[in-house]
Amino acid sequence: MIKGYLANGLFGLGDRLVNELVAKAVRQTIPGVVLYVPQENGAINDKTAFANSEQIAAADLDALKNSDFLIAVIDGVEIDSGVAAEIGAYSMLNRPIFALFTDSRQQGRDHEKKINALIQDAVENQFVYRNLFVVGLIKQNGVVTSSIEQLTEALTTHFSP
Repeated sequence: MIKGYLANGLFGLGDRLVNELVAKAVRQTIPGVVLYVPQENGAINDKTAFANSEQIAAADLDALKNSDFLIAVIDGVEIDSGVAAEIGAYSMLNRPIFALFTDSRQQGRDHEKKINALIQDAVENQFVYRNLFVVGLIKQNGVVTSSIEQLTEALTTHFSP
């Protein structure tokens, strides 16, 4: 049985919907996968109830330790602090990390006018930045994908017999 962990923010509607889409795609791609999605864990994430920081950390760390792979959504203005912490903790296990980064500013990276604008004026940066330490942790044992389709292709390639 393959176990996975889906790391992303979970408090806003957008994040919860992305988590549902990604979880559905992963579950279709790897039949029988046991995928831990923190927002599905009502014991610690039902915000009408109570769980303290130690209970949340224990539940999520237990799921991370028992996972065969991590999916980390690294979208947003910054990588979500919880996701960055999950990547850091998981990287110590030397197991595969599949990051999903869908920011549209990845497009046109070779556009000469964009490059020249950046060279002339650093605040004209039309590109995107991710924390290089966190990206390095992902790349040590994994890959950064730019769509759910690329993510499922990477999972298929990794888990194919």
